[in-house]
Amino acid sequence: MKKYQIRIWKPEEYSYPLAFGFIPSLTFYLHEDSPEQGTSGRPFILIVPGGAYCLVSPSEGEIVAKTFYEKGWQAGVLTYTTNLLIKEPLRDQPRRDLCRAMRLIRADSRQLGADPDRLALCGFSAGGHLCADVCIRGDETPDDLPAYAGLSPVPDAAVLSYPVITSGEYGHKDSFRALLGRDASEEELRAASLELQVHPGVPPCFLWATEDDQSVSVQNTRLFAQALREAGVPCEMHIFSHGVHGSSVATEEWAAEHYGEPYTLEQTLRLMEAVDSGRVEVPSGMKQALAEAGHRAQGGKTSKKREPNPEVAVWPDLADRWLREQLWMEM
Repeated sequence: MKKYQIRIWKPEEYSYPLAFGFIPSLTFYLHEDSPEQGTSGRPFILIVPGGAYCLVSPSEGEIVAKTFYEKGWQAGVLTYTTNLLIKEPLRDQPRRDLCRAMRLIRADSRQLGADPDRLALCGFSAGGHLCADVCIRGDETPDDLPAYAGLSPVPDAAVLSYPVITSGEYGHKDSFRALLGRDASEEELRAASLELQVHPGVPPCFLWATEDDQSVSVQNTRLFAQALREAGVPCEMHIFSHGVHGSSVATEEWAAEHYGEPYTLEQTLRLMEAVDSGRVEVPSGMKQALAEAGHRAQGGKTSKKREPNPEVAVWPDLADRWLREQLWMEM
């Protein structure tokens, strides 16, 4: 396996007031052998972890990328801009991050050993919202870099794992506060409620969730699947009977919190450094949340006891088969 990380923005291209030197990144997990027979490269899947738009969860990063790598995919993980302090709304910055990453992958597909026409997204929770957002309006998000001007950021297919979708009755309020701010208008909230924005040009989507998710209602998944079907977009949906939010790959490795490198928490660590140095003030309650995130970023475990879930753990196999059928059909 060839693994390496790059920044998706040059310093002069990127600005977010609470980044404190952080620049969003892509971490690649690549096969170095020849492409699959009859193709220009292997299919590529970009993993977009969740975290309520407040952080980028390590439990849905490297462990997921390696799962798809082992199934023959070229894989990557995006670390995008988040808003843990809920002080500076993100607005379109995460979408711009993901659109830049997708264009970069298409532009560099030969070097990545990837087929630019078989590019999939796999997003979790708020990362699922971000992936769905790019599926819907990625082409409405231009890139100022001339080299990317003619490249679409919209994937050829997407996997949405227990996604945040709606800002309505079943919405995950913390995600929308981080994305849009505490005083978001009804118009802004409606625009971010993605079941209302689906159109026939959205790529095929594979969706899964668990019936008893206590953090993001399963109705988010159902609402988006219904909107896709009404728009004539191919989709497959799996609702598993039981599973906690953040189930990731639901294996023994996941339950033991062996997620791989926690590089997804880089922005959180930089924020902690800014708090410790007095460059930014936070409420005392937030300091505890930062300390917990820092503990995870340094390889520490949470206090939560988790068990592997064999029912849920089949989803990567289901998604892999479905994606390959969709991507080969699209060729």
